[in-house]
Amino acid sequence: MSNAGRSAAAGRIVSGCPSTMGDDYQLNLTTLIRHAARTHAEQQILYRTAGAWERYTYRDCYERVCRAANALRSLGVSPGDRVGVLDFNSRRYFELYYAIPGLGAILLQLNLRLAPEELGYIVGHSRATFICVDETLLALAEALAPHAPGVKGWIVMTDKAEIRTTLAPLHHHEDLLAAASPNMDWPIIDERSAYSACYTTGTTGRPKGVYYSHRAMYLHSLSLAVRIGLTSRDRVMLISPLFHAQGWGLPQAATLQANKLLLPGRFTTENIAPLVEALIAEGVTVTGAVPTILFAMLHHIETLAVTPELSRLRVLCGGSEPPLSLMKRLRELTGAEVIQAYGATETGPCASLSLPKPSLAERLGPEELWDVRCTQGLPGAGVDIKVLGPDDRELPHDGKSVGEICLRGPFITSSYYDMPESANRFIDGYWRSGDVGSIDADGYINLTDRLKDVIKSGGEWISSIDMENALAGHPAVLEAVVVGIPHPTWQERPLALVVRRPGLAVTQEQLHEHLLGTFGKWQLPDQILFVTSIPKTSVGKLDKKVIRAEYAGLYARGSGA
Repeated sequence: MSNAGRSAAAGRIVSGCPSTMGDDYQLNLTTLIRHAARTHAEQQILYRTAGAWERYTYRDCYERVCRAANALRSLGVSPGDRVGVLDFNSRRYFELYYAIPGLGAILLQLNLRLAPEELGYIVGHSRATFICVDETLLALAEALAPHAPGVKGWIVMTDKAEIRTTLAPLHHHEDLLAAASPNMDWPIIDERSAYSACYTTGTTGRPKGVYYSHRAMYLHSLSLAVRIGLTSRDRVMLISPLFHAQGWGLPQAATLQANKLLLPGRFTTENIAPLVEALIAEGVTVTGAVPTILFAMLHHIETLAVTPELSRLRVLCGGSEPPLSLMKRLRELTGAEVIQAYGATETGPCASLSLPKPSLAERLGPEELWDVRCTQGLPGAGVDIKVLGPDDRELPHDGKSVGEICLRGPFITSSYYDMPESANRFIDGYWRSGDVGSIDADGYINLTDRLKDVIKSGGEWISSIDMENALAGHPAVLEAVVVGIPHPTWQERPLALVVRRPGLAVTQEQLHEHLLGTFGKWQLPDQILFVTSIPKTSVGKLDKKVIRAEYAGLYARGSGA
């Protein structure tokens, strides 16, 4: 069938007998916080500010959401307007997750780790009218302002009475809330309207805008809650940034279940202790973080006099594939379960989760089940997925046929905002992920690499992901990254950067020997460089673009493979 024919078939809608249900009841995200405050008003939300934890309730939170919405309306924010937020995982940011879209406006998530020029492009492209900024990020906002001439006003979020800044016009968030009504008659918003927007931080080209609808995120919240077994008894710590891909969908799913919430505010891997201590003390059962954060948490736990029992804790791990050694160590030490979450800004964001299904638990041994956990898992209900070969022909789900993973579904984007030149990233309603992998007969996705990260050496492919995981499995390796570097004879050859564990020594020869259990001699990295840290992107992923650029000339004279 031609592409045109497949597209027509995919788009055909058949109408049956009309239902008697309230199908015109719109799925609006703000109904989640309204319901939580109505039915679980006393449930606690903890938030960390100035290094200390404070508490309030869903009732208190909802009143502030209403006040914030009324305050924004008084400034002239209308349906369709974009309101940006520059903040960490604070209570104010969480409140704005509902106040802004509750007006029919769009919450614009601004990645505070981007350069002012790049943020300026996002603010301009989205046509944002107001920016809410935490007082600790005023310097970033002031650097952004010259690149964002269309912004009508800046709202500073602080508990201080006075703030010195060059931003203008300037509004004080808490003053606005104090003057606003605590009651709100929410408009009914067309569920297909954009709820929020997040821009990709890709390695090529300009950031691309993904505009999530109320409907998409409502359905994603239900899907994620079901897939991780979220109940009203769970306690959720929001570690993954609220400015990145909806905070991985956990804020909405946790609100759906009126879970006890912990908002850690600003933190670093060097100062991870307050998060770990609160996680233990408050009995957190669900969180999400990139491997770098999990390594830091694990290392802190290893220093504690009493090892905590965390058998109820489920940790969604995304950004990059968590090493098997990390998953095993956390399970063995604390009982915590690491669940690999696969997705992207474009997928809502959780397209699949890696959990062994019951039938596999019945027929596989313990080590084989760990292999399952190392896959990208099963897609969520409603998510269609296929593998396309180089000619865009669909490949069988046999676990062997490798191609590009493509997805579609109710919370998968089908276009980028105001970027017609990106149409080649979609095919027949499917989003092209750029990930190379296979799908086995049980439905599990297994990525072998990113299209741009596959190492092409002498006409053969080498998986950088598989090699990184193998290196991370060595007891002396804390962190590892593998990239392809240009080579005059072999096109590309692997280069590995390795961070050693404190107090442990390992040589290149020893790591080569370790890799020979999985890789052929010709596949081994020509060089393994030992470094103190590895470059990361703004959302904690290994920044292979920077590494490739820095070491591009390393093999210029050639080296034996």
